Amino acid sequence: MAQQDTQLNRVKFCCSICLDLLRDPVTLPCGHNYCMSCIKTHWDEEDEKKIHSCPQCRQTFTPRPVPVKNNMLAELVEDLKNTGPQAAPADHCYAGPEDVACDFCTGRQLKALKSCLVCLASYCESHLQPHYDVAPLKKHRLVDASKKLQESICSRHDEVMKMFCRTDQQCICFLCSVDEHRGHDIVAAAAERAERQTELGVCRQKILQRIQDREKVVKGLNREMEAISRSADKALEDRKKILAELIQLIATKGAEVKQQIRIKQEAEVSRVKELQEKLEQEITELKRTDAELEQLSHTEDHNHFLQNYPSVSRLSESTDSFSTNIHSVQYFEDVPVAVSEVREKLQNILSELWTNVPLTATETGVSVPQPEPRSRAEFLQYSCEITLDPNTAQPYLVLSDGNRKATLVSKQQSYSPHPDRFTSWRQVLSRESLTGRCYWEVERREGVCVALAYKNISREGDSNESKFGNNDKSWALYCTKHSYNFWHDNMRTPVSGPRSSRVGAYLDHSAGILSFYSISDTMTLLHSVQTTFTQPLYAGLCFYFVEDTAAFCKLE
Repeated sequence: MAQQDTQLNRVKFCCSICLDLLRDPVTLPCGHNYCMSCIKTHWDEEDEKKIHSCPQCRQTFTPRPVPVKNNMLAELVEDLKNTGPQAAPADHCYAGPEDVACDFCTGRQLKALKSCLVCLASYCESHLQPHYDVAPLKKHRLVDASKKLQESICSRHDEVMKMFCRTDQQCICFLCSVDEHRGHDIVAAAAERAERQTELGVCRQKILQRIQDREKVVKGLNREMEAISRSADKALEDRKKILAELIQLIATKGAEVKQQIRIKQEAEVSRVKELQEKLEQEITELKRTDAELEQLSHTEDHNHFLQNYPSVSRLSESTDSFSTNIHSVQYFEDVPVAVSEVREKLQNILSELWTNVPLTATETGVSVPQPEPRSRAEFLQYSCEITLDPNTAQPYLVLSDGNRKATLVSKQQSYSPHPDRFTSWRQVLSRESLTGRCYWEVERREGVCVALAYKNISREGDSNESKFGNNDKSWALYCTKHSYNFWHDNMRTPVSGPRSSRVGAYLDHSAGILSFYSISDTMTLLHSVQTTFTQPLYAGLCFYFVEDTAAFCKLE
């Protein structure tokens, strides 16, 4: 603290010209003090003007005064030197590039402490003193040092702008008010500031209230994230437990089937062995009879032959009937068929029920917009694998290429009945449900419709309720050789764009965006819709002419 007081004392006894401790201090008639050499040099430069002034208060003297040494001040400066090593003001007292410099310092400028809104100048501590000592200057309004003083000067009249024109909403000077702003609604700048200050307070209150509201929402979202994490962890544990039970159930049923197969195997083997023993016993008996007949055939005694032949040649009737095609009997071939049917039914049940698991993001009222893809490379980041569901294919559609391709044929196919199958319109839906951001492309030939639909779209009959684009549950782009047409809720929208055999589709489910593109050497937007999707969507294809084909492309 003592060191700071000493530094302040040094500043007070510094020459405002050289900014160093006074050397041979002299006092001017105005009362300010300078180094003898500094004031002489300053006045030597003013000799040509024949007017000499004080560098601080600007008071002029005619003729040039003779500087008189201030002995008392010289003694005080000498005592100050003895209190410690002489030093120039610390570097932090000088004005840097980002600081407001004193307008009255010559040479290296000190930092300004205050700015005067009347003088429109900034002052360091030393040069500010007259504003505290001189009566007329005491009335001036001082503020913290500011670089924006020139903003208060009228560029046209070089006057301080103390008035405000409400008509033009700008600060003006007095001359402006009687010139180009004559007749306008003009008030004092201070009065306008007071009114705006009140508005500012109200605005701040609104901002603070909004901040509090947003902070509450953030806290609520934090609690929601914690709840989501807990719920997800519990769902994973339940999933693990339920799937383990399902696996155990399948394993138990599998063991039961295995046991039944083994029991049937033992029964069939026992039956076959019993039959085999009977046959071997009969074969032994037949061989014995054959030996006796052979022996009898070689006897020369006619009477002996005739007497024994009837008893030897008499064969006992067999009580069992034997098939000569035993090797063709099939015992367990129906078991893999039955198990395969169980597997397909289970797979269909899981595929159908899994769409009911609520894995899509719920709306919280707070959404963060995501930038839309701009290039095909960005779209490909959201590419998805799509295959067609055979259970939805209309009977005149043939699926191929791993269920990625569909072709309209003239012969009805022998598909098994299924509640998901389209019965009239030549349509088919994907096996996969689409949520989030998805992108896919369809390579087509001739007239094909590229569509999306909810799972609960009607499948029966030829009404609009089951046709892609003719109801509120589907969106469809119909493509022909010569035109594009977009359909939704039975409303047609003609679409213009370059013709190509490949169509790209982009879905942002949460944002409610669906877009179709013509894909060739370039990627051209054909049509885009903004809506709200309430359910997962399924990709679809629709055909009109025999031999028309369409396939979901493999994107890399």
